[in-house]
Amino acid sequence: MRILIADDHSMVRETLSAYLQTVGDAQVSVASSLQDALEVGRQEGPFDLLLLDYNMPGMNGLDGLETAIEAGIAKGVAILSGNAPTYVAQEAIDLGAIGFLPKTMTAQSLVNATRFMVAGETFFPVTHMSAQAQENPVAKQLSRREGEVLNGVCRGLSNKEIARELDLQEVTIKLHVRTLCRKLEAKNRTHAAMIAKEAGLF
Repeated sequence: MRILIADDHSMVRETLSAYLQTVGDAQVSVASSLQDALEVGRQEGPFDLLLLDYNMPGMNGLDGLETAIEAGIAKGVAILSGNAPTYVAQEAIDLGAIGFLPKTMTAQSLVNATRFMVAGETFFPVTHMSAQAQENPVAKQLSRREGEVLNGVCRGLSNKEIARELDLQEVTIKLHVRTLCRKLEAKNRTHAAMIAKEAGLF
């Protein structure tokens, strides 16, 4: 994996870079602004993935996302954010981002999400479902963690993969799957995924 991280906080850049290199076995380049990222992208790109900080200089909201996508310096562009509201996550995906990563994610979850996006999938954590989905009567039955597990089930992940992504024990995921199946009156995990998709959650 060749990844470019653009964030104006040096600690965030260094921490993510070190973790993705050591645990994710990725080649990582860094930038401190959108302009810097475009320059690095032109010199060293194209990258498999560009992680853009939402609040970084030059971003101007999601205008920077569109600029980065149009520049073609990475196969996929994702937004990193510590405090962007829910609607921003949905808007970023609508504009062509292949992921929206809250900075509150554990380092291991971030590595898993990165691999997922490099494989060509879109990563959209359940905590950033659209406001409409959050108001959905099906979603209201579930706890935040059950929603995250259901998100993984809907993406076809095994309990082991979901556990790795959420940094939990596999046995804990198994319990969550059992509970959410009961709440959704689903016969099994496949049925639960069908119910969630029909309800428009994911």
